Amino acid sequence: MHQPKRQAELVEGNLPVFVFPTELIFYADDQSTHKQVLTLYNPYEFALKFKVLCTTPNKYVVVDAAGAVKPQCCVDIVIRHRDVRSCHYGVIDKFRLQVSEQSQRKALGRKEVVATLLPSAKEQQKEEEEKRIKEHLTESLFFEQSCQPENRTVSSGPSLLTVFLGVVCIAALMLPTLGDVESLVPLYLHLSVNQKLVAAYILGLITMAILRT
Repeated sequence: MHQPKRQAELVEGNLPVFVFPTELIFYADDQSTHKQVLTLYNPYEFALKFKVLCTTPNKYVVVDAAGAVKPQCCVDIVIRHRDVRSCHYGVIDKFRLQVSEQSQRKALGRKEVVATLLPSAKEQQKEEEEKRIKEHLTESLFFEQSCQPENRTVSSGPSLLTVFLGVVCIAALMLPTLGDVESLVPLYLHLSVNQKLVAAYILGLITMAILRT
């Protein structure tokens, strides 16, 4: 009695598709990331067949791009990036997973997975670290300004935390850079160029905050 109703629901093409992850990130300088795995889950009580489509198939190799998933089981789909070039950095590609019941041709559901090639995992971590430092410093300065009494007539000057951060940044800029052989400062105190750039950036934000007070 319920079979026709179930078939009618499936034909509508709104069947949820469960796949993990929903985003693939490849790093040009890390060959271990050039091979990614998508896992397709079938939580239903009937078998599904699947097909993987891509907006740029010439850039990827999809192992077992079509197949079947047994009821309440899962299958791994291996995707390899085969065109790692700088011209592809930051370009967003899309994979589409279409599923259907084995006895039907029409897709019952679909799910898109985005893929991006980035130049370096280290650069990505550096950008995220700088973003976290900037957000933390901005929140600290905002909290400091919001906690000041509104009826004050004379500025009390920068806080001890702001002055301390400024002194630390100045000291970091005065330390030798990695590669300075003639320096008498111990090697563990030598900073990289990127670290000094972060210190200079933070010092600039502190200077602007002090001038506004």
